[in-house]
Amino acid sequence: MAFLTRQVTTENDALAAFAANQIRQIARTLQGLTNDQIRQTPTAGVMSLASLARHCLYVGNEGLLTSLDPDRQKTHGVGNHAAGEPGPAGVLDQDTAQSLMAELEDLATWVETVLSTVDMDRRVPVPQVPWFPKDIDSWPARWVALHYIEEYARHAGHADILRESMDGKGAYELNALADGEPWPPEGWAEEFAAWEEQRS
Repeated sequence: MAFLTRQVTTENDALAAFAANQIRQIARTLQGLTNDQIRQTPTAGVMSLASLARHCLYVGNEGLLTSLDPDRQKTHGVGNHAAGEPGPAGVLDQDTAQSLMAELEDLATWVETVLSTVDMDRRVPVPQVPWFPKDIDSWPARWVALHYIEEYARHAGHADILRESMDGKGAYELNALADGEPWPPEGWAEEFAAWEEQRS
C-alpha cells in the first residue's frame, strides 16, 4: 500500500523516499473532489485542500530545496507569493483537483531525484528572511532534507484532517482508492479480529 514509504537502502535513498511520499500523500487527499470541494474550508482555519497544495508547491519551488538543484526549471505557480500563507489568496482560478495532483506528483518526482543524489554534507546558505535564524550562516543538505520532510509531513496531516472533515475519507481508504484496491481489503475485519485476540 502506498501509504507506507517504499523500502530504502542508503541515507540519500531514505531521505528522498520519505520526502516524496509525504508530498504524494497530500496529493492523494485531493482525489475525487470537485473544484468547489477543494476550495472548501471545513475547519475553523482558513486552509482548504487547494490552498494547502498551493502552499506545498510554493515551498518546493521557492524554498531551500531549489538551492540543491540550481538548474531546475521552476514550474507550477512560480512567483505566487500569496501561496506562502496557506489561505484562499494562493489558490489559482484554474486549479482543479487533477491539476494540483499532477503538480504535486511532479514536485515529488523532482524532490526524490534531487535528494537521492545530493551530497548530504554540502552546505546550504541560510536565506536572509525573518523566519530563519540569524546566528548561523549555513546548514548541511541533510538538515534541509529533514526540514522538508518535517514540513510536508505536517501538511500531510493537515490535508488528512481537511479531507476527513469533508467526507470522512481517511488516508488508508484514499490510498486504497488511488491504487484501485477495495476498502476495506477483503478479509481485513477477520484478520484484525484475529490479531486483537492474539494480543489479549
